[in-house]
Amino acid sequence: MFRILIVEDEPDIGELLQNYLEHAGYVTRLAQEGQGALTLFYQETFDLVLLDLMLPKMDGYALCQAIREQSDVPVIMVTALDSEEHQLQGFQFNIDDYVTKPFSIPVLLQKIRAVLRRTTGHAGDEPICYRNLTLDLEGYQAYLGGTPVDLTRREIALLRTLLENQGRVLTRQMLLNRVWSYDFYGDERIVDTHIKNLRKKLEADYIETVRGVGYRMERENKT
Repeated sequence: MFRILIVEDEPDIGELLQNYLEHAGYVTRLAQEGQGALTLFYQETFDLVLLDLMLPKMDGYALCQAIREQSDVPVIMVTALDSEEHQLQGFQFNIDDYVTKPFSIPVLLQKIRAVLRRTTGHAGDEPICYRNLTLDLEGYQAYLGGTPVDLTRREIALLRTLLENQGRVLTRQMLLNRVWSYDFYGDERIVDTHIKNLRKKLEADYIETVRGVGYRMERENKT
């Protein structure tokens, strides 16, 4: 499940973006000023950043520069600054797109999909196939050999995260951040319980336990 960091100091616009993006199936976090956004970026993992330029404490250019020093995560600038000079300055930080306000929500969603498709290989809505397992992302349904598997939405999200990160070890905390999508203060062993349930329902041990680290799904050999 793709995670998007929204950096927007206008509460109405920030809430609007969150509502539309979450309805489209993304997990979002919202920051209303630059320094807070940078703290979130350091603490969590994101697949894309929607970045306003006119921010308190740290403007969007400074924030983008700080992000670029750590990561090549896709960045789309969404701002009222529409001059050619501002756009060129943004692209100097290797941003992926520049959207000016007021903007069309459907167009913005298509731009997000295009950037994610270009940077990850898919936009998040195509079915994911793995051995005899198929995960229908639009229908929130898993299939084993064409037979539906009864999974909860949390189990679907967990399975999706593992499938989208084949070959990569994900710690319990990383899974909590991506799947539970809020600051979780309970026992992180709740991840173990969900993994156990997934294994039982899938009737196969697709998920590998990396002792002392976390979990991973072995990368499928397509050749």
